[in-house]
Amino acid sequence: MNYEAGVIAEKGETISVDFEPVDQAAEEKRRSDRRKIIIIAVLIVLGLAIAAFFAMRGNGTTTPAGDENAQAPTVTVVTPGRTTVEGQITATGTLAARREMPVGVVGEGGRVVSVPVDAGDWVRQGQVLASIDQSVQSQQVQSAAANIQVAQADANLAQANLDRALQLVERGFVSTADVDRLTATRDAAVARVRVAQAQLRELRARNARLNIVAPASGYVLERNVEPGQTVSAGSPALFRIARGGEMELAAKLGESDLANLTVGTTAQVRPVGVDKLFTGSVWQISPVISQQDRQGTARIALPYAPELRPGGFATTIIASGTIVAPILPESSVLSDDKGSYVYIINSENKAERRDIEIGQVTRAGIVVNSGLTGRERVVLRAGGFLNPGESVNPQTAESN
Repeated sequence: MNYEAGVIAEKGETISVDFEPVDQAAEEKRRSDRRKIIIIAVLIVLGLAIAAFFAMRGNGTTTPAGDENAQAPTVTVVTPGRTTVEGQITATGTLAARREMPVGVVGEGGRVVSVPVDAGDWVRQGQVLASIDQSVQSQQVQSAAANIQVAQADANLAQANLDRALQLVERGFVSTADVDRLTATRDAAVARVRVAQAQLRELRARNARLNIVAPASGYVLERNVEPGQTVSAGSPALFRIARGGEMELAAKLGESDLANLTVGTTAQVRPVGVDKLFTGSVWQISPVISQQDRQGTARIALPYAPELRPGGFATTIIASGTIVAPILPESSVLSDDKGSYVYIINSENKAERRDIEIGQVTRAGIVVNSGLTGRERVVLRAGGFLNPGESVNPQTAESN
């Protein structure tokens, strides 16, 4: 213990004051106990408040009916109705020549001496595409022409002998048998002339077939021959020509889409990597359906254009008449692994999922082929934040 003493001098007297000892450890303990009691009390009060909050939330009878609607999210809904739109079928396919002509060796072939055309050139019917060496054949033609002259000389001599014999037979110097023999000799000589002439024409025709010529006017797609190359009747096609330069798109379509098409239907074609649209028409519809993918082919005729390259990929939009269907804004249509869907609000103001099948995309919105009648209240936007069965406050969108 500590003792303190003070001496106060007043009026000449000395006063002695004694102070009581102070226990500091006991004081600190009392303060710590008070803090603990306060903290425990606060925690108890807070726990009771939390328990009361959850109890009130779990008991539906304690919440007024109006409060539930007030707390429900507000969503904007539209009633799409049904609109008449031009039907369209979108498909993909491969570009090709409408009438492709492979051109190969017609004659006996030989060594190529010149190729005056290349891929990408326009050619006319009968134009020489490749020339074959004809040095040997030229000598054969000259020989055949000489044989004609020999045969003609023999025929002229036989005719002269016959003419002289006919003059002498009247005088009795030549018998009738000699005249018959000379007549036969003359006829044989004339026949040999005709044979020689036919052989010459045959050689010239063969020589003409040595050159590779265009069977029709068109656009050269491929050139597969070079000067110096030896070709024969068994060689692959040396050239490929698109007759008239006409192209086509072989579009793959399902059975139902093919049923809605007719020959002559207009189509818009866009090749990959090209911003330009090309107008064509369906000129042939496949009479059979593939058993593997249940699809058929619609062939769309297209005029020549440099952007239409055979073998390229393209998309097409084919007109298929008019249809009557609901049209929704893009913000209303959602999708997941199961497909496309929308949220509709039922009579109890609760959200319901409705699976739909979407069609073409127009300026007015997305056409709904099936799943909606058009009289439903469809959530316009923010449908991805709703859950099936969730209560909402529907608000009809204002018409523009």
